[in-house]
Amino acid sequence: MSMPLPRTLHGFFRSGASWRVRIALNLKGLGVGHIAHHLRRGEQKHEFYLRINPQGLVPSLEIADGRILTQSLAIIEWLEENWPEPPVLPTSSFQRAQVRAFALSIACDVHPLQNIGVLARLSGLGLSDADVQLWVQQTCLNGLLACQALLPTAETTFLFGEFPTLADICLIPQIGNARRFGTDLSSLPRLLAVEAACNALPAFAAALPANQQDAE
Repeated sequence: MSMPLPRTLHGFFRSGASWRVRIALNLKGLGVGHIAHHLRRGEQKHEFYLRINPQGLVPSLEIADGRILTQSLAIIEWLEENWPEPPVLPTSSFQRAQVRAFALSIACDVHPLQNIGVLARLSGLGLSDADVQLWVQQTCLNGLLACQALLPTAETTFLFGEFPTLADICLIPQIGNARRFGTDLSSLPRLLAVEAACNALPAFAAALPANQQDAE
């Protein structure tokens, strides 16, 4: 029995987590419909969407058989298991662990510190807009510097070799987020070189926020 195809991605053009899944779907050659939920307007908390994802977070991926997957890394791992070509994980178990560690560093340690809920909480505690922006810049830079230090000594076109992996899929949205908040990225030459290599690929370019139907 063939695996039911992914059908609809619920997301937001600027959401880093949604961006990751768009890249993965593009790499796998899987076309889906897109439904946007505007995060700054709180649409992810509307009753309709909470029936899809009770966490009120994007992305969510609806499958053709009606089932729903949430959490970007879980969605991408599901795609990898069912559509393994082209791969987004290396063949070596050690390298797979390295790639996952890099991806988790961004998805769990860096990205959550800049999400809308955290920034709203900081503003609610009395921080000025300038202080909140400085917070984002510092957390982005510190996190990306740590990620850069995780890379193997030998430089490759992509983070862990000559094809993009889950690590690259997580890196590109995080750099985009850092740049949007005015973070100085000049101390990250290796990551910036990888960003350029990734965004030269059609799968990454098509996933850029500016190329989404709900882009503002």
